Amino acid sequence: MNSLAATSRNFRQAARILGLDSKLEKSLLIPFREIKVECSIPRDDGSLASFVGFRVQHDNARGPMKGGIRYHPEVDLDEVNALAQLMTWKTAVVDIPYGGAKGGIGCSPRDLTKSELERLTRVFTQKIHDLIGTHTDVPAPDMGTNAQVSHIYYSFRTKQRNCKSFGNILCFLISKLSFTGGMVQQTMAWILDEYSKFHGHSPAVVTGKPIDLGGSLGREAATGRGVVFATDALLGEYGKSIQGLTFAIQGFGNVGSWAAKLIHESGGKIVAIGDVSGTIRNPNGLDIHQLLKHKAEGGVLKDFTGGDAMDPDELLVHECDVLIPCALGGVLHRENAASVKAKYIIEAANHPTDPEADEILSKKGVVVLPDIYANAGGVTVSYFEWVQNIQGFMWHEEKVNLELKRYMKTAFGNIKDMCMSHGCNLRMGAFTLGVSRVARTTLLRGWEA
Repeated sequence: MNSLAATSRNFRQAARILGLDSKLEKSLLIPFREIKVECSIPRDDGSLASFVGFRVQHDNARGPMKGGIRYHPEVDLDEVNALAQLMTWKTAVVDIPYGGAKGGIGCSPRDLTKSELERLTRVFTQKIHDLIGTHTDVPAPDMGTNAQVSHIYYSFRTKQRNCKSFGNILCFLISKLSFTGGMVQQTMAWILDEYSKFHGHSPAVVTGKPIDLGGSLGREAATGRGVVFATDALLGEYGKSIQGLTFAIQGFGNVGSWAAKLIHESGGKIVAIGDVSGTIRNPNGLDIHQLLKHKAEGGVLKDFTGGDAMDPDELLVHECDVLIPCALGGVLHRENAASVKAKYIIEAANHPTDPEADEILSKKGVVVLPDIYANAGGVTVSYFEWVQNIQGFMWHEEKVNLELKRYMKTAFGNIKDMCMSHGCNLRMGAFTLGVSRVARTTLLRGWEA
């Protein structure tokens, strides 16, 4: 089942639990607006390249629409629709005044130079600038749009793996920047600049910006930190804590690396971790600080000496207390769900669990914390950034993190209340919470069923 079908299925189940009017249910499911644009740019070699861009604006009943823009070869309208709808429910679950949107361009950013990426971003912004805005639709970074120098890093790594011809010091600095460096969101800076040409200086039109352009402290770690706050809230319900439990994490990008770091510092033992470069395990626990250093110096997971290489397919069914998928959607399905050994699954990725796998895991007694809550830390701190931009007053990082913890803790309590009221699991608790808030706001605004 693809992500759009799965998301719509969960929505309809929540609508039935809530007893929504059929006309209202249909209205909430249909997106407010779908945008498809052609983006042609000159390549550096003089040739012309064309790409297709999308922006789906799902719902604006609770406030401006909000959602990331991803650059990936497999971006299509169904995927963007599903993620826009998910964002509508996600923002409602954590009770921030947004609706849902999502965008993307079907391209491979690793195959484009920095100047080509900039031209593509500016053309895309030109095509949609009159449909986004500070109080209309606020884009954010997503897959392929979140690291300022990642394309430079990949270019260097592809042309010269050992970096000797570029100088070891230069290579180290570039690889260091590609992983840390504040995760500078250059793509968002280009969107801000291009939008401002038409509408005047508008820092609140995008979030996930560089700090110097109005970005928020704490935004880089926000999604991973939110995952840890959500995990802590869930475990607390069962009289447990992160300290002393074992974890397996799929994905070691921004979300996975921050989640791993914070779990490690909280006393959790990460026994397996993997990304596209390889998968490693250590039954005694991986030294995450050393692993982060190894990656920052240009190393890949499979070459880390502090763990043993393992089959990537075994990661999701590895022996552990808590499994955290932080990478792709649909990784837990009917073929592998029955073999999952974790007692708790924290969905840090969007839609990592197929509905069929959900049923299998439920019968096994595995507790699944759904994505529309578990990974909501990123959009929550994006909201904080938007608020700071509108106020023209910036917060200290400590305030950002404290507010994030408060929002995540409150949201979990509200989800548990819905579970008790409707006798449902955490996924339906989160969906009924989000859908009920959007439905109530829609009716209050004067919608007639």
